[in-house]
Amino acid sequence: MSLLKKPSLAGLMRQSPFKPIQAHMRTVFSCICLMPPLFDALYRKDLEQVRDFAAQIDQLESEADRIKNTFRLSMPKSLFLPVDREDLLGLMADQDHIADTVEEIGQILCYRDMEVPEAIKEVLDELLEGTMEISSEAKAIIEQLDELLEVGFGGLEVEKVSGMITGLRRNEHNIDSIMHRVRRTLFVAEKDLDPVSAMFWYKLIDRLGSISDQAENMADRLLLFLSK
Repeated sequence: MSLLKKPSLAGLMRQSPFKPIQAHMRTVFSCICLMPPLFDALYRKDLEQVRDFAAQIDQLESEADRIKNTFRLSMPKSLFLPVDREDLLGLMADQDHIADTVEEIGQILCYRDMEVPEAIKEVLDELLEGTMEISSEAKAIIEQLDELLEVGFGGLEVEKVSGMITGLRRNEHNIDSIMHRVRRTLFVAEKDLDPVSAMFWYKLIDRLGSISDQAENMADRLLLFLSK
């Protein structure tokens, strides 16, 4: 048995109210990192591995929920910070939506035996790669919150984070373009699919695309932090 213990959320709160948000985002990102192997198992038609990766995502999403709920209960009513309590709660909610979406993707792939249409594999890989990239950018921005706090949300650190947010929003626009192509490719391939399978693929693609939308929501909320 390991003698190492996870730091309590109360302990993290004493250090900085951003520490639990960062811990939560790391757990959310761990969920996201399971999507490439999840889809790789789907490509290989290894349903046992698909279910195993989906179960791991479920566990991580539950851990993210635990952090979120404890954060809500532990957070003081007033904070001597340039950030409102409700803004911090909203940021964690944005992050939590991402974990919920990844969990839903895993559940869909467990509930229904999905076969990947050959026509969409290339652009689907492109969408997965873009999703991983923008999620990594969102995590990197969250990791900068302590540095922003140390400088009072001013100076060169604000310029650095603003640049990171600009890059994230640019990538979200690129993912919108990929989403258009994958939907169009799926539309052309519909004739080779049964209607129910086509419907579920549209649903999966929408869920994948919504992750980048949620990452942009996080970026927009952080811009509000910087403008106050």
